[in-house]
Amino acid sequence: MEGTAMPVGIFRVCLVVITAIINHPLLFPKENGTILENTEEIIQKMKEREEILRLEQLRLEQEIAGQEARQKSLEKAAKVVEESKEEKVSWDMWTAISLVIFLLIELWRQDFQEGNWQDTGGEEDDMAVLGKAFKGVVLPNKAILASFYEKRILGTTGDMARMREMVEGFADDLLEALRSVCNRDADMEVEDCMGVGSMYENWRVRKPFVCDLIVPFTWAHEDAAGCICDKTKLGEDMLCLLHSQAIATRPSSEMEDLLCFKNTQYLDADQVMKWFQIAVTKAWNRISHKYEFDLSFSLLDSPGALKIKFKSGKSIAFNLTPVVQYENSDVYFISHFPRSGLAADQPSSTHWFLTFAVYERRFIQLVSKMLPANACHVSCLQILSFLHGKQCSLTGPSGLSNYHLKTVLLHLLQARPCQDWAPEKLEARLQDMLKFLEKCLHEKKLYHFFIGNGKVPAELGFPIIFQRAEPLNLFRPFVLHRDVYRKTVDTFHEMLRNTSALINEYTVHIPHAPIARFPVINRQHLRIP
Repeated sequence: MEGTAMPVGIFRVCLVVITAIINHPLLFPKENGTILENTEEIIQKMKEREEILRLEQLRLEQEIAGQEARQKSLEKAAKVVEESKEEKVSWDMWTAISLVIFLLIELWRQDFQEGNWQDTGGEEDDMAVLGKAFKGVVLPNKAILASFYEKRILGTTGDMARMREMVEGFADDLLEALRSVCNRDADMEVEDCMGVGSMYENWRVRKPFVCDLIVPFTWAHEDAAGCICDKTKLGEDMLCLLHSQAIATRPSSEMEDLLCFKNTQYLDADQVMKWFQIAVTKAWNRISHKYEFDLSFSLLDSPGALKIKFKSGKSIAFNLTPVVQYENSDVYFISHFPRSGLAADQPSSTHWFLTFAVYERRFIQLVSKMLPANACHVSCLQILSFLHGKQCSLTGPSGLSNYHLKTVLLHLLQARPCQDWAPEKLEARLQDMLKFLEKCLHEKKLYHFFIGNGKVPAELGFPIIFQRAEPLNLFRPFVLHRDVYRKTVDTFHEMLRNTSALINEYTVHIPHAPIARFPVINRQHLRIP
């Protein structure tokens, strides 16, 4: 409609002009032909009519000009809207592409960049650079640290030793009863249990004390080139779960139905744990008359969690978890991680985790033999574990676990000379652990100690295939889970600020003891995306 405004306006102007011409008295006089006597009056009226026509023409021209301006504005606005739509589509596309590229770069940086192994060789230089951005936090001096360690931590060592002895003795008796009630032609052959984790590495400090025991059992796939019992020394009184004296290498259909995922030959972790719980229940019923306590399964989400409950009301908890040996090594496939602080959820019940707990315990024992007497390495881990546990009890759990803290110690044990772990260097080594942990949080990068580490001592007999594997970043979940990362960093900083108070709470007062200044990162320096 706006497009027809100009022709209509021109028509109206023409109509006014034609009307004026037709009514002009000089061009079309009246029929009588008589000239008006008062010429001046006629001229005045003509001027007035001319002025009216001029004003009308001006009004029409202004109206036409306004309509043309509005038309141009509308056309320009439509063009701008169209261009903005195109730009928006283009911007959205480039934004999406940029986000994808950024994510790929971040993941590559975490796992595949050159030199991606945890380089602790130049750690002192890196710490010095980061230290320039630190602000001071009060850390109790050596005397207070020593008093705290003696009062709060050393007293637990005897308790742990007594508990380990009691749990191991009972577990051996329980597993022996389990073997006796199992049908060897259909059920699995269970081996002796092994203690792993903080209770057997002597650094657990927080109660309740819980012993972690793993129980290897034998199993072979139907299409395997010979049963696993051919590669494992079982002993004269032990039989493979798939074989009796009269059965060949083919597993029975009963065994497959019992332990494998439906219509497959893959071991089902849930089925194995269900079988194990039933077998433990049968074994306990066989020997329960010998003991003056009750045994029960304590946690629904941890199938191997058991609890001994005495008549006095006291109880002892321990985990008994079945595992499958990886080839001829002390690496094991584990059905579930007790109180898991490790990584991801289980994709399915046919996917088993790997545990290197036996090698971790063996590495700590090996290194301890080379360190000075009363070395401070275990003390550092105990203090750090205590501080972090106390802080989490105040502000809630974070993304850090005791396994992460132990991994930090393993890296530093390999990087530091033996003499650096003398007992008088407790404060300095505790600083190192906190700095190293801060650096790993800042980079969201803490590598598993064994996977991808070509420097593992040969004395351990660690499988070479894992040394040559791609390093595993235990902090990789922080890249995608920013809320967990923020909570973890906040908890870490809060722990550092509360260190003095947490230690003094459990320390005998030492008057006039000087305090040391401990470097702690500025929260603004550690940027949280």
